[in-house]
Amino acid sequence: MTNGVDDVVIVGGGLAGLFCALKLAPRPVTVITAAPLGEGASSAWAQGGIAAAVAEGDSAEAHAADTIAAGGGIVDRDVALALAREARPRIHDLLAYGVPFDRDLEGRLAVGREAAHSARRIVHVRGDMAGKAIIEALTAAVRRTPSIRVIEGLAVEALSTRDGAVTGLQLRNAHDPDASPVLVATRTVVLATGGIGHLYAVTTNPPEACGTGLAIAARAGAVIADPEFVQFHPTAIMVGRDPAPLATEALRGEGATLINHDGERFMLARHASAELAPRDIVARGVFAEIAAGRGAYLDARQALGSRFADRFPTVHASCMAAGLDPATQPIPVAPAEHYHMGGIAVDGRGRSSLPGLWAAGEVASTGAHGANRLASNSLLEALVYAARITSDINGAALPQRLARPAETTFESDGAMPPLAEKNLRAMMTAQVGVIRSGDELAHAVRAFAGLERSAGSIALRNMATTALLVAASAWTRRESRGAHFRADHPAENPAQAQRTMTTLAAAREVAEQLAEGGSAPAAQPMTA
Repeated sequence: MTNGVDDVVIVGGGLAGLFCALKLAPRPVTVITAAPLGEGASSAWAQGGIAAAVAEGDSAEAHAADTIAAGGGIVDRDVALALAREARPRIHDLLAYGVPFDRDLEGRLAVGREAAHSARRIVHVRGDMAGKAIIEALTAAVRRTPSIRVIEGLAVEALSTRDGAVTGLQLRNAHDPDASPVLVATRTVVLATGGIGHLYAVTTNPPEACGTGLAIAARAGAVIADPEFVQFHPTAIMVGRDPAPLATEALRGEGATLINHDGERFMLARHASAELAPRDIVARGVFAEIAAGRGAYLDARQALGSRFADRFPTVHASCMAAGLDPATQPIPVAPAEHYHMGGIAVDGRGRSSLPGLWAAGEVASTGAHGANRLASNSLLEALVYAARITSDINGAALPQRLARPAETTFESDGAMPPLAEKNLRAMMTAQVGVIRSGDELAHAVRAFAGLERSAGSIALRNMATTALLVAASAWTRRESRGAHFRADHPAENPAQAQRTMTTLAAAREVAEQLAEGGSAPAAQPMTA
């Protein structure tokens, strides 16, 4: 089935996709989402807020400096400064769309503190409800904008190209792999499909965040940046849910502490900033306590106590649903995949290496985060790059519309094999997780390469494609930097203080080299 479409197609209904569609109005735009609009997006789950230097005494320069310091030596300084300088107008855009940011008694935007920020600069909504409130406001604005057509229930499977440029998309009913594909002809695609959290067995991300956007771009030949850098949130709430609920970092900003089952504050011995150290350090601290059998808990009894429910209603509700009262009991926590610093490599306008393909939000890699994202910079980055893409598209002479995707053979699909998906997620957590080693990474690379070749399910193949890119780049980077920690190479190597730029072809070459005589033990095949 082939459909004609408006000149701009946005894939994804999170912050980047919705904001881009709204900023493009009144230009006709089609927004395609697998989940109902406003659902299935990590943006809606963001509890922290948006980092913006809006308070008196703060500055964009200070915000950029904190971003650079957290990024493990590979943040693009110009990108970080430009991002920080564009924060204030993007916040005012959201206010105009009706986002009810918290204010102080004098009516000014209220700001909070989060880890590795040198100032209070996080704007919130009711403490921990920023993401939900922002997505609700933007969804309502999209629904009442006549130039935006929303198509729900279709999952993207592939990009089509001709002469290296985008010519269309393959979509399919998100709930029926046996349905016929829908082929959309368009030469202007914005991918805002989110991150890779669902590739891991423990994640705070929704199931839709399974690396699809990155995979289809890579399979079409796009350059991928920094895929090895995966941020693990230190304090996912371990109450047996998938995805795991999140205990926002703002809790530690308000004085909550991390303790083991003996009541010891274990982060005091690991970093001068203790619980407010950069996320990678806190995540490894939590991981080490759990691995040693001492457990890890977030203790807000003294810092918040009876105020917990009012200050952090989302976290409170998650705990109470599991029979845990965080006002009187410590919260069991563990590291969980939270954010991917890597993604489709884009320039300052959000353009990928493929003509006709832009990317924004977590699926993109702009250079702003480096090896370790600074808390609450992700929503800001999504806003800034969505706005820049809008300007770029509106100012570009777009190519003539095609009647149908050209020179592409679209594939039939098979059902996702649950065991293969479970094995992939387990392997990512165990071997491409918080602490990595060369042998385990080599095992993962070979397994994912085999699955990428053999998977009969397009969804599983796309998951394996992204997993391969992450694992191969992690194997290649033989040092520890930011969120990427190699037990066999625990120190930073100054010679590797640069971003990774790679392709799917390069990742496949790594797999072939390992298959031909890598030093790691033979991998066990993953069943497709």
